[in-house]
Amino acid sequence: MTVSTPSVNKLVIIGIGLIGGSLATGLKQRGGCREVIGIARNQQTCADAVRLGVVDRAYDNLEAIAGELTAGDVIFISVPTLSVDLVLSQVRELISPDVTITDGASVKGSVQKAVERIYGDVPAQFVPGHPIAGSEKSGVTAANPDLYVNHRVILTPSAETGAAHLQRVTTMWQTVGAEVLEMSVAEHDDVLAATSHLPHAIAYSLVDTLAQDIGNPNIFRYAAGGFRDFTRIASSDPIMWHDIMRANKDSVLTALDLFIDNLMRLRSSIESEDSDYLLEVFTRAKTARDHFTNMLTKES
Repeated sequence: MTVSTPSVNKLVIIGIGLIGGSLATGLKQRGGCREVIGIARNQQTCADAVRLGVVDRAYDNLEAIAGELTAGDVIFISVPTLSVDLVLSQVRELISPDVTITDGASVKGSVQKAVERIYGDVPAQFVPGHPIAGSEKSGVTAANPDLYVNHRVILTPSAETGAAHLQRVTTMWQTVGAEVLEMSVAEHDDVLAATSHLPHAIAYSLVDTLAQDIGNPNIFRYAAGGFRDFTRIASSDPIMWHDIMRANKDSVLTALDLFIDNLMRLRSSIESEDSDYLLEVFTRAKTARDHFTNMLTKES
């Protein structure tokens, strides 16, 4: 939606990749902010972001613009999960408590621990968030202003989160077309471990198994559409997913153990030619997948 009055004055994107760049272009396109400033360590990324119109200006350090930020401005931290604490340390040192701070990390527990370690407690200005959208593409050149349309953004505010900061972040995401939900940190990490982190682990492992262990260099020649659809996410940024698996270790291991148990039961049923069990699993899975598809169709 296009807004008459921007909800954000200056939007600062720390980490100008797909996620941050898409928020920047989406908000600019819809009139949701007055200016976008990019922060990236790589000078070429800064230059590309300005050239592509993703940001209005870009710098290789936060200190360059910290003094000009005040109430109504938003900092969006969009860096790999295990790098968030380093950025938060800089933000704590340089940024006024009037500035709204939010993030897009896929694991909220590790972010909350970092915030508490750096600030002592969760400051009112900090609104933890996670946009449930993405692509196997990465980098500033992949920025898409419509990436968040009809996608969900989960916010995990604490009791200390300021109402004005929470409302500003909520409105920001709604402006780019997202549906904003709230849940606890623990629930978020458990849900995402099962619905996102586990599928990525499986996709990476499957492709690696076929590429390294099967021993047939031509095996991918015979892969049909189903294989491409299932393994598309194995083309995602390895560093980002390395960080996610480590940061959400406990929840991911719980989801993996459950999946491995079910996979071993499936293996046993194939070995014993247990047709009843095979049909039961496949039918139950088809019913669940069809229900999920219908649910998404109704929501779109």
